[in-house]
Amino acid sequence: MNRFVAAERALRTAAPHQLLDAVRRVLTDQYAADSVELFLADYGLTVLQPVSVLPHTLQPVPVHSSPAGRAFGAQEPHVETLADDLVRAHLPVTVRGDRLGVLTVTLRGREHARGVLAELAEIAEVLAHEVVVAERDTDLYLQARRRDRLTLAAEMQWQLLPGRSCARPEYDLGAQLEPAYAIFGDNFDWSASADRLSLYVTNGMGEGIEASLLTNLAINALRNARRAGLSLADQAALGDQAVYAHYRGRCYLSVLMLDIDLATGLVRAVDAGSPHLLRLRAGTVERVAFEAQLPLGMFEETDYVAQEFRVEPGDRLIFVSDGVYDVASPGGETYGDSALARAIQSTRLLPAAEVPRAILRELTGHRGRPDADDDALVVCLDWRGR
Repeated sequence: MNRFVAAERALRTAAPHQLLDAVRRVLTDQYAADSVELFLADYGLTVLQPVSVLPHTLQPVPVHSSPAGRAFGAQEPHVETLADDLVRAHLPVTVRGDRLGVLTVTLRGREHARGVLAELAEIAEVLAHEVVVAERDTDLYLQARRRDRLTLAAEMQWQLLPGRSCARPEYDLGAQLEPAYAIFGDNFDWSASADRLSLYVTNGMGEGIEASLLTNLAINALRNARRAGLSLADQAALGDQAVYAHYRGRCYLSVLMLDIDLATGLVRAVDAGSPHLLRLRAGTVERVAFEAQLPLGMFEETDYVAQEFRVEPGDRLIFVSDGVYDVASPGGETYGDSALARAIQSTRLLPAAEVPRAILRELTGHRGRPDADDDALVVCLDWRGR
């Protein structure tokens, strides 16, 4: 049997909690690996956490200053040459653009490593698929991603998300929430079909569990309407009715909703509240303004109207919540569109998946302290079109 096929079969037949054992065994037997380790990115995207059985034997690896972090950021294999003719290959563990972590394999012999590197990279991709499937049946990989304990509200919010990045020929998407371990109500959601991309960016109201419950209700109402095949305006109306029926106007939710035609780049948008959209086109950053409509759940039976604009190949769209643009410096200056424009320009060479975290780091510098008073959400969409 072909050794790659053997590796793939071993991963697909392994018990959900034994994926690391399976990949270690097959890489040792079939590829003469000296050691195999799996690292998953933590919720804050600051470190790569080792997947291991308690007690942990490995330390977290920094995302921004390590060979494994280089492979994670560049999404390409990175090879280190060690002493005694050992070679260490760091391989991205990524599924459809969603960056999960890094598989680190130590091999003996440079020529041997060079000859098997492409197959090892494919095995890391198969492993990524299996980790996503395994998370339905085991907590091992979700636990491994935690540098600290999540609040209950944050647990609910992270479970609601589709992922933190994704990629298709027409576009790349990346998103990040802060504070990663204590978020309240900000959220994002996306879904793609053969012809369309739906994207929601929500700015939650309130704090703690109440904010998370409100967002969960609204997002699931919007998904229910979307999966029923309703138009964007009708999705907003159904979400509005669901929130109002439960809270009677006491709580409401701001959301910016987009429906993008993948073939033409035509975008239909419903702006129901406070999330902002900025566009980087041909080196210029500008705010994409919409007619403001009422947040979901503020009043009974609100009607919503979709507006249209078009994205062009090469456009970068940045979505932010008020926890970004309303943040004040120690001197009282709000972050605002000007600072956001500078941040977007300074990160223009980064891939979409890296942009949200980079902007949030700049936001922390503007704030002048590590702890935020409100959730901060950044979503980046790079559009290539067909």
